[in-house]
Amino acid sequence: MSGFAVNWLNLRETADLLARDGDLLSRACQWLADSDKDPVVIDLGAGTGSTLRAFTETEIAANRSLTWRLVDHDASLLAEARRRYGESHTLETLELDLTKLDELPLQGARLVTASALFDLVSSAFIADLVNLLVAQNEGQPIGLYAALTYNGATRWEPPHPLDKQVLAALNHDQRRDKGFGPALGPDAANAMQQQFEQAGFRVWAADSDWVLGEADIELTGEFIAGIGRALADHALVDSQELQEWVLFRHSNLESGSCVVGHTDLLVLPGA
Repeated sequence: MSGFAVNWLNLRETADLLARDGDLLSRACQWLADSDKDPVVIDLGAGTGSTLRAFTETEIAANRSLTWRLVDHDASLLAEARRRYGESHTLETLELDLTKLDELPLQGARLVTASALFDLVSSAFIADLVNLLVAQNEGQPIGLYAALTYNGATRWEPPHPLDKQVLAALNHDQRRDKGFGPALGPDAANAMQQQFEQAGFRVWAADSDWVLGEADIELTGEFIAGIGRALADHALVDSQELQEWVLFRHSNLESGSCVVGHTDLLVLPGA
């Protein structure tokens, strides 16, 4: 499973980097640059270090000495991150079940980050995270940069009569319990914005859609196959019709395109 995870993360890397909203990423980097100390960044569900890579490509972050605390439940992904960046960056890694938020090493942290994570978690998880950051802000200002949260919108070219039904089933499946309680799925970004604003934080949101075309055939193919696997026994779509949809999508990989909706959020302490 870990080998598959590395392959999937590698496949989506370019699409993720292109999709991130540049303005919010720059604002997050500026938040780090405005610190009077060398800032610490805690990356949740860090994987092989995709968020670190995104920040490294920005001029603002490149000019600051950052310490990255990479947190993930998968030791093999953290080992890969250390192999790639252990010599070029100041890294600390922690293997941790992310449901144990009270064990996060927040000491000295200026920013919490995550990529493609929060659509997997529950409303209760977000509430706990909000409370944790509220408490942390009593001693030091800390923000949150959450990128590439799936928002439930997917558009295909060429169209197929089953597209809407497949999307409805996919969005229903996204709300399954992924280990954090009933997942927010496509509602995650809106729920996060509402909860953080109610707690007094300033929140900025921006689209960060995957736009997949001819150059992304391998990623799109795996995305299609993943939908087929996830919905194989789903009550909202007939299994035979689903397989016909999967075959149609695969047959149009070279000439078709796909837009997968994501949202980026930047959350900073209130004035």
